[in-house]
Amino acid sequence: MGNRCARTSCCRKLWSCICCCSNNNNNSYGQTRSQHGSKGKVHPVSRIEKWEEKITEANNHGKILVVNFSAPWCVPCKKIEPVFRDLASRYPSMIFVTVDVEELAEFSNEWNVEATPTVVFLKDGRQMDKLVGAETSELQKKTAAAADLFLRKP
Repeated sequence: MGNRCARTSCCRKLWSCICCCSNNNNNSYGQTRSQHGSKGKVHPVSRIEKWEEKITEANNHGKILVVNFSAPWCVPCKKIEPVFRDLASRYPSMIFVTVDVEELAEFSNEWNVEATPTVVFLKDGRQMDKLVGAETSELQKKTAAAADLFLRKP
């Protein structure tokens, strides 16, 4: 379980979000969301059937699936949301989904999600990379690296 914070109610939930008190994040509490005009297609996943549909789609088309495990009460999740949407617009060769950790708690546990946000990159149903926390620059780097890998495939 991640660090707990007395300042935000989200950290007292089942999953802790990476916030101002976390050693893994240098962002200040209450930082406003970045503004991005582009709106990418991010598919919300609130049922296992929807997950199975998206992972099958990714596997059948040889695409990378980028999964954002988040929660509506998580401040850092809200921070990366517009960046995640922008990345979905810039990388149509990948499928971007958001999983609500409260709606799919058991499923999130199966993916070892202990803090929100957690972004997992999957290729052929296997985890190829993972990012825990709202480090937008790191999310952009990992997404670009995954896209480069996709373009280099035989």
